[in-house]
Amino acid sequence: MTSLRTSDIIALGFMTFALFIGAGNIIFPPIVAQQAGEHVWLAAAGFLITAVGLPVITIMALSRMEGSIAMISSPLGRVASLLLTIVCYLSVGPLFATPRTATVSYEIGFSSYFGTSSHSLLIYSIVYFAFVTLVSLYPNKLLDTVGRFLAPLKIAALAVLGVAAFLIPSGYIPPAINNYVAHPVSEGFVSGYLTMDTLGALVFGIVIIQAIYSRGVREPRLVTRYAIIASIISGIGLTLVYISLFKLGLGSHEVAPNASNGAVILHAYVQHAFGDLGSLFLSVLIFIACMVTAIGLTCACAEYFAQLTNLPYKLFVFILVGFSLLISNLGLTKLIAISVPVLTAIYPPAIVVIMLSFFWKYWNVPARVVAPVTAVAFLFGIIEGLKVAGFEASLPDFVQNLPLNAQNLAWLIPSIAVLVISIVIDKIKKPTV
Repeated sequence: MTSLRTSDIIALGFMTFALFIGAGNIIFPPIVAQQAGEHVWLAAAGFLITAVGLPVITIMALSRMEGSIAMISSPLGRVASLLLTIVCYLSVGPLFATPRTATVSYEIGFSSYFGTSSHSLLIYSIVYFAFVTLVSLYPNKLLDTVGRFLAPLKIAALAVLGVAAFLIPSGYIPPAINNYVAHPVSEGFVSGYLTMDTLGALVFGIVIIQAIYSRGVREPRLVTRYAIIASIISGIGLTLVYISLFKLGLGSHEVAPNASNGAVILHAYVQHAFGDLGSLFLSVLIFIACMVTAIGLTCACAEYFAQLTNLPYKLFVFILVGFSLLISNLGLTKLIAISVPVLTAIYPPAIVVIMLSFFWKYWNVPARVVAPVTAVAFLFGIIEGLKVAGFEASLPDFVQNLPLNAQNLAWLIPSIAVLVISIVIDKIKKPTV
C-alpha cells in the first residue's frame, strides 16, 4: 500500500495553504481591521470562522467524497446539484476570484511603477495569465511546482510581512465605524465571505485529492487522512497570516486614513515600513501569492468542465484563462462591487450543504433534510444579496424585522427551523427502497 513520505505531506500542506492565500485573503483583513478599530479582535473572531474554519471543514468533508462537489451536493437532486457546482466553479473561477488575483496583484504591486491606465493593466494581465497558463497545463506537477517551490517562497514573504506588522507600533486606534460598532463579530463573519475561501475549498478539494493520487496513493482511508492533515496545516497558516494582517490594518490609520480598500492600506503600510525596497518586496509577494491561487483555480475549473463535457482539459485551460483575462480588466473596485451580492447569496446554501454532509448517515433519506434546508438558505441568501446590492428599499417590510437581519444573517434561524422539521419528517417516514 503506497503512502506519502513526510516531505510529501508537508509539501501537500504548503500547497493547500498556498492555494488559499490569494487576493482576497490579503486585501480584506486590513480594511476590516481599520474599520473595526477598537473592536478589531471581535471582528477577527467572526472573520476567522468563515475564512479559516469553514474552508478547513470543507476540505475535510470533500476528502471523504473524492474531492467532488457533485458528490457532496448530490442530496439536492441532479439539476440543483449541477447548478450549485457550476455556480461555485464559475464564481471562484473566471467570473470573480481568478480575475481578481490579476487585478489585485497589479493594483497593489505594480500600479506605482506602470501607472493605473487600462492599457498598462491589459499588458500586465497578459503576462500574468501567460504564467498561469504555463503551469496550469501540467496539473500533475502541482505538488512539485507549487508545493515545493512557489509555496515556500510565498510563506517566506508572508512571514516577513507578518513579523513587520507586529514589530512596528500600531499607533492611534480609532473607534469602530459602520456595522462594526454594534455587531463586530457578525460583520466580521460576513466579511469572511469575501475571501471566497469556502467556495474555493469546494473547488480545491479535487486539486488536493488529485495531488495525493499523483503520488500513487489510492486507499480512501489514507487519502482522507492526508487531505485532513493538509487542511489543518493550511488552517494554521491562514490563521497566522490573518492575525498579522489584522494587526497591520489596525496600525494603518496614520499611513492610510479612511482607505477605500485593503490594497491601498497594504501599499501605504509597506512603503512606510520598508521604503522603496518594501514596495518591490510587496510586488513580488503579491504576484506569487495571487498567481498560485489563480493556477489552482484554473486547474480545478478546467478539470471539472473537462469531465462534465468530455472536452480536452487543456482546451478549458485556454478558455478559462482567456475569459479571466477579459474580466480582470474591469478593475478591482468594479469586481468587488459585482461579486459581493453574488457571494452573499450563494454562501448560505454552500455552508448548509457542507455542514450537513457530515450527518447523512443519521438520516433515512439525506435528500429529505438537505434539499429543503438548502432551498431556504438560498432563498434568504438571495434576500441578503439584494440588500447588499442596494435594493433594500424594494424588499417587503417584514424582511427588515427578521431575526439577525441587521447582522446580515437572516438566513440562519429559518434554516435551523427547517432543519429540525425536516429531521422529524425523515424519522417519521420510512426509508425509500
